[in-house]
Amino acid sequence: MVLHDAVAEAAVVGAPHKIKGQGIFCFVTLMSGIEPDENLKKQLIALCAVEIGPIAKPDVIRWAPGLPKTRSGKIMRRILRKLACGEFDNLGDISTLADPSVVDVLVDDLKS
Repeated sequence: MVLHDAVAEAAVVGAPHKIKGQGIFCFVTLMSGIEPDENLKKQLIALCAVEIGPIAKPDVIRWAPGLPKTRSGKIMRRILRKLACGEFDNLGDISTLADPSVVDVLVDDLKS
């Protein structure tokens, strides 16, 4: 994902999938000034297929204004996995995040 010029950062986690059991769920933050659209989503899926292989094509790409990170910059994949699974109420301790409000934004987006 981050090989694309429009992508600032990305996080990939597993999420339940009706057919495969577990699918690929991507949270993508775009560079400043880039607007998300379906064409960009298709480009990112194609990029994954070329760079890694067709089996690595994401099932879901969600645009994220930011990702939950600790003060050291480590992306909190535990939180992202729970969000991708629709577990919005029991996210665990988020007090160590650099900006806990990012989680609220992601939850609101996923619920809508």
